[in-house]
Amino acid sequence: MRPTAPRPGGSRPEAVMRTRPARLANVAGFNIDVVADAAGNDPDVLRLENLDTDLAPPAEAIEATRAAVGELSANSYLPFIGRLDLREAVAARVRGRSGVAFDPEREVVITPSDGDAVLDALLALVDQGDEVILTDPCYAGLVNRVRLVGAVPRLVPLRSDGRAWRLDLEVLAEAVTNRTRAILLLNPSFPTGCVLTDEEWTEVARLCVERDLWLLYWGLMEGIVFDGAPVRHPLQLAGMRDRTVTIGTVSCEQRMIGWRIGWMVASELVMRDLAVVHIYNGIVAGGIGQAGALAALSAPDDGLAACVAAWQERRDVVGAELRGFPMTPAAGGWSQLLDARELGVDAEDLSRALLAHKVAATPMTGWGGRIADRHVRLVFSREPADRLRLLGERMLGALDDLGVPSSWRRG
Repeated sequence: MRPTAPRPGGSRPEAVMRTRPARLANVAGFNIDVVADAAGNDPDVLRLENLDTDLAPPAEAIEATRAAVGELSANSYLPFIGRLDLREAVAARVRGRSGVAFDPEREVVITPSDGDAVLDALLALVDQGDEVILTDPCYAGLVNRVRLVGAVPRLVPLRSDGRAWRLDLEVLAEAVTNRTRAILLLNPSFPTGCVLTDEEWTEVARLCVERDLWLLYWGLMEGIVFDGAPVRHPLQLAGMRDRTVTIGTVSCEQRMIGWRIGWMVASELVMRDLAVVHIYNGIVAGGIGQAGALAALSAPDDGLAACVAAWQERRDVVGAELRGFPMTPAAGGWSQLLDARELGVDAEDLSRALLAHKVAATPMTGWGGRIADRHVRLVFSREPADRLRLLGERMLGALDDLGVPSSWRRG
């Protein structure tokens, strides 16, 4: 196909794509924006579709961010791998949770968001055709980043017994082949809210060590765990320091989504490659955002404990409103899943019916495989508890529209 000639008067011709790159063949949108656009700005809609929160960032972070505006040091490309004091704060945080030390000068890189860091790690460690193990369900952004680098996602099921999600360890072991290069995990996982147990982490570590695999560990919401559960870190396990890339952020625990600051922590043996990819991908994290992130990580109290209590209360309200429905409570994180297929309806149909009753919720089509496709995600971190108490009646209205039997009504 020949390029379209410019139109008279400088008007823009219709876009022409000669050949769509093969790496995009199985890459699709993740439905969140579609639901959000359909919900619009109606203040009566319960916003359960996107990973957001209304709880404020640390005051120290806001103050430091404002103070950095106009500072020359915050308006520079240098240093490409992030300011040293922030790298020191990140290394201290990782050591505080794992007990494992890293050199902030050689083993920490600050990135323009944790999503960039995931892509950086994949580009640095995985070749085209390599296999990367993920869970089903899984964040669609992880599955599709694996595809974007030319690797192959291998999905291992998270299975629910109605009380908790558990990683299928037998299938996990079987999924490792001679082509497997890495295991990519979130903990807590989203969208499920699964928190891995000691047994599950031990098996992951065993496979990484015995089969010479990388662990790409995304600790997006690492400290957001409920019901008094401990914060577990895979670096605590034998043999994992030099084969784990820890990816973190201030987006969730410190409620700083808009700052877009993330990091990678890894052995010096691989950090040189990670840093090079970061520089040619993201170049540098914004200096103004780095100032806010440093203040948040250095604050005497970043507010996380109080926020975890609030998010747990909201999870419990959603559970009470949908008591008796096929939904597994989150053990951590900001969301949990409702099994639409168990209700006898398609997840996308349920999402549309909920929106008609002023509930925005995202269908999990494409967020893994067959298990994900059954579900609708309910994010409980964005709305206060009083608003979430509207969910039950609105859900019943949506199910009435879909003809779901009355046997699913709350007891």
